[in-house]
Amino acid sequence: MDGRILALLDELHRHGREHDAALEDRLLRLRNLEPETGKLLNLLVRTLGARSVLELGTSNGYSTIWLAEAAARNGGRVTSVEMNPERTAQAATNLARAQLAEFVDLHVGDAATVLRDTRDTTVDLVFLDAERPEYPAYWPDLTRVLRRPGLLAIDNAISHAHELVDFAKVVDADDRALTALDQTGAGVLLVSLPA
Repeated sequence: MDGRILALLDELHRHGREHDAALEDRLLRLRNLEPETGKLLNLLVRTLGARSVLELGTSNGYSTIWLAEAAARNGGRVTSVEMNPERTAQAATNLARAQLAEFVDLHVGDAATVLRDTRDTTVDLVFLDAERPEYPAYWPDLTRVLRRPGLLAIDNAISHAHELVDFAKVVDADDRALTALDQTGAGVLLVSLPA
């Protein structure tokens, strides 16, 4: 990865940690993933040759940069969805600084709506880093939009495992789903839908 982008990611990570440490309300925090998780996502996108990536939970674009750098190498794009317009504006600025804005479509809105409006089997990889209690309701659309083989990566699978219990039950009930828990960062649940 380009040293300029790595330096920006380091800056954003430090800023995110400092910003979040001063706030008690989790909804006001940036809640960026750990650098190790960013590296894992970048590796997964590159290795899969993913050209269509969907991110649910943009925040300030920290994770989006990790995803977009890899998708751009594959000749692809990232679609990223965030409810907060101010965060989306921050993400746009950060993506421009990374010179990756042309590879990302930012949407302000509800993840469920964007999922519902996404065409069947058009996404190679979905990264879930949004409001975890909503994930079980996403499952039918997640499985519909993913190509086969396709991959879901769900952040905070260890740090917030209690909030993913219902989602895990939905996934486990689907005979098509293959799962693995990666210990990186706050834990990443990987769910594959084979061909």
